Formats: sequence, structure tokens, C-alpha cells
Amino acid sequence: MELNHSNLCDIAVRWLKRPSSGGGHGCHIAVSEVRSGYSGEVPDAIGFRAAGYIDDGSVVVEVKVSRSDFLADAKKPHRNGETPGMGNWRYYMCPEGLIKPEDLPDKFGLLYVNKRGHVKHIVSPFTGERYYKDVADWITKNRFESDQMREQFILVKLFARVGDAEQLNAKLKGAYAETSRLQKEVNKLRERNAELSRRAWRALAEQEKVQSQQVSK
Repeated sequence: MELNHSNLCDIAVRWLKRPSSGGGHGCHIAVSEVRSGYSGEVPDAIGFRAAGYIDDGSVVVEVKVSRSDFLADAKKPHRNGETPGMGNWRYYMCPEGLIKPEDLPDKFGLLYVNKRGHVKHIVSPFTGERYYKDVADWITKNRFESDQMREQFILVKLFARVGDAEQLNAKLKGAYAETSRLQKEVNKLRERNAELSRRAWRALAEQEKVQSQQVSK
């Protein structure tokens, strides 16, 4: 597999949506290369999670396919502290060995991608033996305060692409109501089927009893 920038962005999006049990962040939404306004940061991949846990928030993955690109990244305003950056958690993703753990900025994670497109955790809460406390400690210790205005810009623009939000909400509520109604109908049919089965078995048993009595006579 060619590990170019585009392919790695696709891998990053899939990794962001991967559940934590599979070594990802379990983001509910993840996209690649979207603008966060009319200027400023354009993350290679960003995901958002909202599940009521300590790992709720935004996750940014910056893809690098050359050392020069990685070194240039440190000069960007949202990396050198001139402006806030996006991502409550931030990772670099690269081909194996391109970036070393000692090269990382403070609190950044590191993900390697091998030639088959598999993601390997180098610096992350999922490295080695995974225990909830270890993951929770890493998640807490390495959390950034992110640029929420730019993250909100991304989410609003993505949501706007869906169409009329209230129409969609009404359709979803209608679909949930219809699903509930159909489930109740299915349950009734199951109960009816079970009752008919019980009647059939009783009738068969009664028939066999009568036949047995006739034979004995």
C-alpha cells in the first residue's frame, strides 16, 4: 500500500472512529482536511466524541510523510503557541520510523502505519498492557485546551451539509416511533405464535392419547 498523504488521512479517519476496545478513540464523527474558518488550521483528520466519559472531546491527527513536513509543522501558529490549536488530544501519524518519540512536542501521541495500512500505537494510551486506570491517566494528563470556536465552525458546517436539521429530526423521531410500533407488533406475533404452538402440541398429545386408548381396546 502506498503511504501517501491522502491514504494516511483516510486511515486516520477510520482510526478515529475505531472503538477504544480496538485501540481507537471511538469518535462519533470523523472527517479529513476540513477548513476551520476562512483562515487558520486545517487538520488532516479530526474526530469528535460525546459519550459522557473523560475521553469526550476532539481528537486531531496530523499526517506526515516526510521529515521536512514534520519539522515545518512546529513553525505553524497553532503549534508554536501564537494561536490556540484544535484537538483536546493530538497525534502525529506517519510511516514507520519517520518520527521518533523523542521528536514529539509535549503531550502529543504518535501512530505508525505499516505497508499494509495497519496502525501501530507508539505513544498513546493504548500502548502495551491496557488497563482502564492507565488509559484514564494518559487521557487526563495529555488533554489540551482546544480552540472551540474553530471546532464549532467545523461541526456547524458539517451539520449544515446534512440539510434542514429540523426536518431530519422530525423524520428520525417518526422512524423511532414506527420502529417502536413495529417492535410491539412483532412481540404480539411472537406471543401469538407461542400460544398456537402450545395449542398444537396439546392437540397432538390428546390425539396420541386417544389413539393409544383405541389400540388398547
